[in-house]
Amino acid sequence: MAMTGRSPSRELNARTLILGALLSAVLSGANAYLGLFAGMTVSASIPAAVISMGILRPFGGTILENNQVQTAASAGESAAAGAIFTLPALVILGAWSRFDLLLCGVLIAIGGALGVLFTILLRPALVVPETLPFPEGAATAEILRAGHGLSSAPEQESRGALSLLVMGSVWGALVKFAESGLSLSRAAVEVAVTSGQKVFYLGTGTSPALIAVGYIVGLEVAVVIFLGGAFNWLGVLPFVAQPEEGATALQSAWKAWSEKTRFLGVGAMTVGGIFTLGQVRGPILAAVAAGFSAFNFRAKAAPGAALHERDLPARWVMSALLLSVVPLYFVFYHVTGAALLAAIVSVLVLLFGFLFSSVAAYMAGLVGSSNNPVSGVTIATILFTSLFLSTCGAFLSGGSAAQVGPAAALLVGSIVCVAAAIGGDNVQDLRAGQLVGATPYRQQIMQFVGVAVAALVLGSVLQLLLNAYGFGAPSEQHPHALRAPQATLMASVATGVYGGDLPWKFVFAGAALGALVALIDFLLVRAKSRMRVSVMAFALGLYLPWELSGPVLLGGVLAWQTSRGKSGRRSALGVLLAAGLITGEALMGIALAVAVAGWGGFGALLTVGKAESTLLTLIFVAITVVLFARVRKGSAASEVRS
Repeated sequence: MAMTGRSPSRELNARTLILGALLSAVLSGANAYLGLFAGMTVSASIPAAVISMGILRPFGGTILENNQVQTAASAGESAAAGAIFTLPALVILGAWSRFDLLLCGVLIAIGGALGVLFTILLRPALVVPETLPFPEGAATAEILRAGHGLSSAPEQESRGALSLLVMGSVWGALVKFAESGLSLSRAAVEVAVTSGQKVFYLGTGTSPALIAVGYIVGLEVAVVIFLGGAFNWLGVLPFVAQPEEGATALQSAWKAWSEKTRFLGVGAMTVGGIFTLGQVRGPILAAVAAGFSAFNFRAKAAPGAALHERDLPARWVMSALLLSVVPLYFVFYHVTGAALLAAIVSVLVLLFGFLFSSVAAYMAGLVGSSNNPVSGVTIATILFTSLFLSTCGAFLSGGSAAQVGPAAALLVGSIVCVAAAIGGDNVQDLRAGQLVGATPYRQQIMQFVGVAVAALVLGSVLQLLLNAYGFGAPSEQHPHALRAPQATLMASVATGVYGGDLPWKFVFAGAALGALVALIDFLLVRAKSRMRVSVMAFALGLYLPWELSGPVLLGGVLAWQTSRGKSGRRSALGVLLAAGLITGEALMGIALAVAVAGWGGFGALLTVGKAESTLLTLIFVAITVVLFARVRKGSAASEVRS
């Protein structure tokens, strides 16, 4: 039930715009670092809501102001999630030597604006009827209510939320500083050995941020990610990797993964995206029809119409969608130099963007943003676009498409990826707003604000991270390289289609494996089992370096431990601690990148450490586990007293 009796002037004003823009800039940068480091991103809604309450409370901030702030911050974060999965691929494949800041900003702005416009059309059908759970949106609304004394949750759940977020941020930053700044601890502990002609690998990451990601996604998803990694690294890689003269066992293992077995994840993600489309085709078509029919293009809102029912005017939305073809055309004409090809690709972007934003929005409402198939649909987009350009592009462009095809496919994928990421996260924010009585069109304005800020800052953040760390496999020049797993994958798919060197047998094997997992999940649903096996989570595990799966699994176990009480749910305080760990580590990573850019290298920055200690690394992990255990203890105590 939406709240009523609010003052409109206390919802969207100068301070909400300024604070929302600032948090959008900070959290989009933090999420960019996390995605390039771990291949996964998380929602910024809850930490943004808590930060805004802490800042605005001394000035009489209202729940609606706090909701508007988190809406802008979430939009910026989700734009970052879409951008870092694709734009770094242009650097990785060599199309760019550095980030084109203007083009990056234009691509993010177009993709983000399309995502917002599409969710405006979908809101009447997906959000208003209250038929989907929207887990992150409901959680954000509960945090906002608790912070303003309007929740039925135990008092202990809302007390000290900001201090817990700050504590997690400080600890995450300290661990990152010890590891990357002082070289006192390790980012991962790994070992590989050869036996005959086989190479066996074991490894695990140690980052508090990865443990926090596992806590947020939960045990079920974390286990599936881990099983995907185990299948690849323990079941397939030993039979594919070959010991090479002059290379260590560890180098041989990573080479086999990079050139061959990670493409199992490509096939599985593609099938996962198609499977998801099949699952939601009925609800999506119904939502699209209902969304369009809900608009009267000639009538204006009645003077007495409830604010919680008002979206931005339909004629504005449709006009903006039609006009978006113009900047799309000029972007692709600038890249390809072919007018007809640019026009066709622009239309493809709109079609793909609307289709996959709809899928992302529906899936976010059904199972949450963490389980959204954004990677899968982006890969499907890049594959289809690459195949289209490689077959028809030469005819439509007079031959120029052959030279720019991979880059053009990645540009299409970047816009679609940003739109889909925005579509998934924005409906969560609209649902949170509905629960606290916010005005939809004001939230939609803040979503545009968040996207605009992200478009302004992300290109510079990406360039900063490239200069300081580099992307891809670690090298002598960039020993602390961010692996950028998703972007590396997108680049490999685009160039592989054109070069003919894509390891198709692994792609097809991964597709078959993804189909098998999808069948298992379908049978579990038919059997009405509470257990689910996410195709996208399994595919992500297949693709990611296995060292990332270990701490994610640990975080999932900690989340399960937290939910073992009577409530059967993870503590909101635990989610805040996890968000703090992620934010602190990411912001420290960016701060170190600024220092590196200013002083020319880690050696010039600090020379205190350089003796990485496994024991100290394990101590850091143990302290992180203890922090989550204390959260569980506090939650259990509140359950007993409530």
